[in-house]
Amino acid sequence: MKSFLRVLRISARMRLTVAGVFVCSSIVGILWGANLGAIYPVVEIIFQGQSMHDWSERQLAQSRQRSQELQKRIAELDTDKQANPSKSKDDERQIKKLETLRSQLAAEQSAIANVERISPYIERYLPDDAFQTLIIVVGMLIIAGAVKACAHVANAVLVTRLSESTKKQLRIQCYDKLLETDLPTLSNNASGKLLSRITNEVDKAINGVGVLFGRTLREPFKLLVCLAGAAWISWRLLLLALVVTPLAMVLTGLIAKSIRRASGRFLQQTSEMYCLIGESLTSMPVIKAFTMEDYERQRFRDASERLYRRAMRVAIYGSLISPNNELLGIGVIASGILSAGYLVLSQETQLFGIQMLDRPMSISGVMAFFAFLAGASDPARKLSGVFSTIQNSLEASDRVFRVLDAKPSISDPPAPQPIRDCGNVHFDDVSFHYHPAQPVLKHIDLTIRRGETLAIVGPNGSGKTTLINLILRFYDPVSGAVRLGDTNLRDCRQRELRSHIGMVTQNSLLFNDTVRNNIRYGSSGATNEQITDAAKLARAHEFIMNDLSEGYETIAGERGGRLSGGQRQRIELARAILRDPEIMILDEATSQVDVESEQSIHRALKPFIRDRTTIMITHRTSTLALADRIAVMHAGQVETVGTHQELVEQSEIYRDLFRIDFRQSA
Repeated sequence: MKSFLRVLRISARMRLTVAGVFVCSSIVGILWGANLGAIYPVVEIIFQGQSMHDWSERQLAQSRQRSQELQKRIAELDTDKQANPSKSKDDERQIKKLETLRSQLAAEQSAIANVERISPYIERYLPDDAFQTLIIVVGMLIIAGAVKACAHVANAVLVTRLSESTKKQLRIQCYDKLLETDLPTLSNNASGKLLSRITNEVDKAINGVGVLFGRTLREPFKLLVCLAGAAWISWRLLLLALVVTPLAMVLTGLIAKSIRRASGRFLQQTSEMYCLIGESLTSMPVIKAFTMEDYERQRFRDASERLYRRAMRVAIYGSLISPNNELLGIGVIASGILSAGYLVLSQETQLFGIQMLDRPMSISGVMAFFAFLAGASDPARKLSGVFSTIQNSLEASDRVFRVLDAKPSISDPPAPQPIRDCGNVHFDDVSFHYHPAQPVLKHIDLTIRRGETLAIVGPNGSGKTTLINLILRFYDPVSGAVRLGDTNLRDCRQRELRSHIGMVTQNSLLFNDTVRNNIRYGSSGATNEQITDAAKLARAHEFIMNDLSEGYETIAGERGGRLSGGQRQRIELARAILRDPEIMILDEATSQVDVESEQSIHRALKPFIRDRTTIMITHRTSTLALADRIAVMHAGQVETVGTHQELVEQSEIYRDLFRIDFRQSA
């Protein structure tokens, strides 16, 4: 519930829209009750062939006559009481009867005063003809209906504006949070689940906002106006009619718990379905290569079956709300008909010895009472469909805010230190693991000097990429420290740290945007000329202009899917060059280009990385020519550091890697 209240607080920022919703809902509710109340003048006055003038005269005459009769009976009972002052049970009944008669007399005198108060206005403004009075009543009904329809339309538009604006804001918050989320948290959450949070579960949370400010606000207004109308006729009779309400409320509460529990399981299964679809789409080449279509088809069918069962359970629990409310409405109307019918037929004012009416009820009065009860049952019925939606929204809100409230494991310090000097990069006794039982880095001591180019080589799984991730502070060491100059990376702001670094990865990541904008990602304020210069340095300009249909305006496709691996890698290299970083990281930066292109890129890189701290991860010995020193990693440790010639002489691991690469290149 707290999470859903936070969603409502987002909606409440649109004060004018919320106020408009309240005004429109109140207009709809008031006119709904007014239209139902019109049955009283139609039956009481017009269908008896009278005008309002006749009605006021008749009411005054009847009330005065009843008053005289009541005064006479009261006087007789007072005289009898004075003549027989003995205290007995009969006397107690007489006293109670006197109180009842006095109450009825007060009601009649109040009725006389009310009619006398409005009679001058009736005589001045209303026609003294039954049919003309009917025309006025019908005309007012038409006007009220038109106003109610306009208010209903305005209410629907305002509620949609409110819910869609809230949805937009909540999605923006979720996406902002996603961009702030650290890599450890992202790696522990499947992308399909996060996608489900931002799309499906935000939608369900906002459905509750639309329903709450729509039917949940509008229908109770109608319900309250009808109940107020029935209470105006007889509040005691209304309470008697509502005697079945507590039982229905208890049943509703039990159903609510079941709906919310089932809704949570349904949303969880929906997230798993998103994960399965996302995994299948990204793994489609593997699925087809290993002819696993039948297996994946069955896996999807099983997930669909589980989702279907969860959805049916939510639907079953939700379907119980409507019958519960229908029975409540029938019970209210039935008890009202029985009690009011008895009082009208007997012209009594008491039921089971309890005073229910101040004045005997007329046929028109009881019809208006029934109309108000029936009018209250319609909004109550519509509210039954709201209930399950609200319960779903409560659960969805909880799940959305679990993402928004999650604390990142990598965060900026409260008082970050500025990076004044991008000097040496130091690894001081650094150890790291993703899982405690599987250490990735063990007691790394390594210094990368300012302006030098260090190549990192080693077999797969030796920890090379993890070492790079620690420099970027995608992860923090489990023990030890990584420092840039004299600044511990934990003590600086992540955004500032990464602004000094450019990176090219083996699996080039491009966006579904133009080639120009993909390169400009390295420096958002770069000019077209600077972008072209960077592309030339990365040996990408030639294929962009000659091989791509729209040159720099060509759309790269999702993840750069419209380009070859080598083209993607050169565009990513151009992006890093455009950034003009103080620290350059090349993670297998030329692994997907041919030998000729690689040599061309090396010639371009050589002057670019001069006097720039550069860290290269590579399996190609041809790339090692750019390095000042080479670090050999094995089993999470730096075995040795030196030049190519030194390592050939000193490191068996390096000699093995060199031989393997030489044979593959031959």
